[in-house]
Amino acid sequence: MVLKSSAKMKSVVCERGKRPNSNSMPKMKHKKKKKKTKIDAKMPKKPPTAFFYFLEDFRTGFQEQNPDIRSMCDIGKACGVSEVGSTSRDNVAKNVSAEKVKYYDIATEKQAEFDRAMAEFIKRKESGEDEETEDDSDFDE
Repeated sequence: MVLKSSAKMKSVVCERGKRPNSNSMPKMKHKKKKKKTKIDAKMPKKPPTAFFYFLEDFRTGFQEQNPDIRSMCDIGKACGVSEVGSTSRDNVAKNVSAEKVKYYDIATEKQAEFDRAMAEFIKRKESGEDEETEDDSDFDE
């Protein structure tokens, strides 16, 4: 099989091979960077969700039963299998929902504590008690 080169193909190759002129390319506009908001170190942190409390308990139990497995990836996979591992979905749903209640209760308690702490933090911030003066700062100039 013999390939014939045509003038049309050569022109396409030449056009592709050329570098575009700087004048022909539109100039890219730089996006403005968002200013990072200052995070107050005294602000209370959000509590973990119910799943993280479950995962913490599961991890400790799984590591006691399987001390040779240390990888978080393997522990996460085992956690997923334990949730879905049963053949009957109804039994799994009943067992999981009964177990979930315990972790949801813990999570709601922690969320209530966080809400109280956040309300106190906002009151202190509005009243100016929490403001740091130049004399109180940790940085020396």
